[in-house]
Amino acid sequence: MITRRAALTGLIATISAQDLKAQTKNTLFVSSQSSFLHDPGPGWPDRPDRISSILNALQAPEFITLSKQEAPSAELKCILRVHTHQLITLLEQATPKTGLSPLGHDVTLNPYSLSAAIASAGGAIAATDAVMCGKAHNSFVATRPPGHHALTNQAMGFCLFNNVAIAAMHARALYNVERIAIVDFDVHHGNGVQDFFWNDKNTLYASTHQTPLYPGTGELNEIGAYNNIVNAPLRRGDSGDQFQDALKSRILPRLDLFAPDLIFICAGFDAHIHDPLGGLRLLDEDFRNVTLRIMEIAQRRCHNRIISLLEGGYAPQDLARSVSAHIKALMEA
Repeated sequence: MITRRAALTGLIATISAQDLKAQTKNTLFVSSQSSFLHDPGPGWPDRPDRISSILNALQAPEFITLSKQEAPSAELKCILRVHTHQLITLLEQATPKTGLSPLGHDVTLNPYSLSAAIASAGGAIAATDAVMCGKAHNSFVATRPPGHHALTNQAMGFCLFNNVAIAAMHARALYNVERIAIVDFDVHHGNGVQDFFWNDKNTLYASTHQTPLYPGTGELNEIGAYNNIVNAPLRRGDSGDQFQDALKSRILPRLDLFAPDLIFICAGFDAHIHDPLGGLRLLDEDFRNVTLRIMEIAQRRCHNRIISLLEGGYAPQDLARSVSAHIKALMEA
């Protein structure tokens, strides 16, 4: 005989299993083992322990329902939607068999760097596939090297391939996504993203960043060929108050008005107060807040579809806390 208590216990167990399944579906975390092999050497800011710190933080109980996936290698045709054959050839020729090989003043390759970059692009593509196919509401990709500085024919700023541009063009080619928005809150302006989409009326690129600072772009008057670029520069010493003002006055209204079908985030956490490469004073909570504000628009405009890609953040423990705040917000979708 099934008692009322037993029936209730069974119902609770069923609901808990359903809730767990639903939570697991919400957010996908993508990473790559090759990120640990790309090591530009001692003292280089973009180093493997950035990823280690994130993975360690995600061992916390609140992330038990987070789905996880290993990044595949990107297909060549996907990379070629954004980059030239000449760049790929240059990277192949510059890759050393042993040791390190500088490529300009802000890119250094080791024997595994190119394969790591191909996996970074592949991770962005896999995350896009998962979101577009309904396997996840949103996703976060923690791979390196990062991507938002890379130009069509030039690697720069620690970046070999422009991961967000590759993923965006993949979404357009495979899923016929028309209106794509890219929000970038890295402390450095994403010059490569801006340059690639400058003449694309169906892509909005919106960035908060510190200026003056590397790479020297991102002024207010840089608006794109179709008024599709929105820059909200901040000054050294600005804190969360100025960051929130920039979002509310320039970034979020334009994002909402654009009514995107899909939102990408260039999630750089080097605007954190302790980061060695920037001069802004953001805290973990600021990254949570901006994520929630973007999510509100995503819920209203594009069925919660967000793909977030790791860019900067060079103080590993602060990076881990900031990423945790970002992912916790994403998991609330």
